Amino acid sequence: MKAGIVGANGYGGVELVRLLHHHPMVTLDLLVSHSTQGHKITDQYPHLHNILELPLEKLSLNEITDRVDVLFFATPSGVTKEIAPPFVKAGLPCIDLSGDFRLKEGHSYEQWYKKSPAEPEFLDQAVYGLPEIFRERIKDKTFVANPGCYPTAALLGIIPLIKEGIAETTGQIIIDGKTGVSGAGRKLVQGSLFSEINENTKAYNLGSHQHTPEIEQVLTDLHGKDIKVSFNAHLVPMTRGILCTIYAPLKERLADADLVQLYKEAYQDEYFVRIRPEKTWPGTKEVYGTNYCDIGVKVDERTNMVIVVSVIDNLVKGAAGQAIQNMNLLNHWDERTGLDTIPVYP
Repeated sequence: MKAGIVGANGYGGVELVRLLHHHPMVTLDLLVSHSTQGHKITDQYPHLHNILELPLEKLSLNEITDRVDVLFFATPSGVTKEIAPPFVKAGLPCIDLSGDFRLKEGHSYEQWYKKSPAEPEFLDQAVYGLPEIFRERIKDKTFVANPGCYPTAALLGIIPLIKEGIAETTGQIIIDGKTGVSGAGRKLVQGSLFSEINENTKAYNLGSHQHTPEIEQVLTDLHGKDIKVSFNAHLVPMTRGILCTIYAPLKERLADADLVQLYKEAYQDEYFVRIRPEKTWPGTKEVYGTNYCDIGVKVDERTNMVIVVSVIDNLVKGAAGQAIQNMNLLNHWDERTGLDTIPVYP
């Protein structure tokens, strides 16, 4: 198959380049960039010199549909909803890494993203692409809304508690998220400057982060009743990685061993979700550069709260890697294809 990437000059785009370059079933044929068209990808990313010398091209419906078999959109939110619909209408398999098609209610997108929503017909067509949970919904579709980075880590950490009905769901679930600077994208903003982030940690978008309704939408879908969460994000001085610490009150008394066993059973068939043994919790470095999500669980016996630690690489399982996992699923290939790598450590 031949693949194309729209928004290839961003961090998510170049991570797709890295992973697709090693995919045995795919040839990377097209790189599109509005802001840097006419340049080579190596002008933006010299580390690709003598590896990939493709030019950055403009967006053209007829040319692209003739040249590629799958198209990835690694564009900022607010962009994909304007440029993807013609390709979806043409029947080209499309995987969107932005947030434009994740929320099924347009007014919710407008409220949280502060932008006008996509057309309802395309919101209806897009399937939410969290393979470990919605595999059966995804595999026969051609338009995938790739999950956000924070929601991927948070949802994989929470869902076993919700499915088994062992945690209270009446607004008492707290998610403390921490991310590296690459999550902000490759743009010049004050908060991402070295002198601003180095030796500094800070919270942002408290009570208003756009990934909150995405997490709630999925949990409500699975639970059948409305679930609210308190999700708050923090920027930490590292390049890659997300760590979510999740707190939820338990309905009954459970031991650590019970929870570890529950999580192991929930993800026993999921290659990319690794459950840690009792009294061990993962760090972001342990999934660096891979499509893994590592999870550790603990019961605070004094408060009868469950504590879940979930880590991913925000650019891989939180973006490009999960998009490729979805592409594999759409084509009925082994989901590990092109993604079966060992984390980079240290």
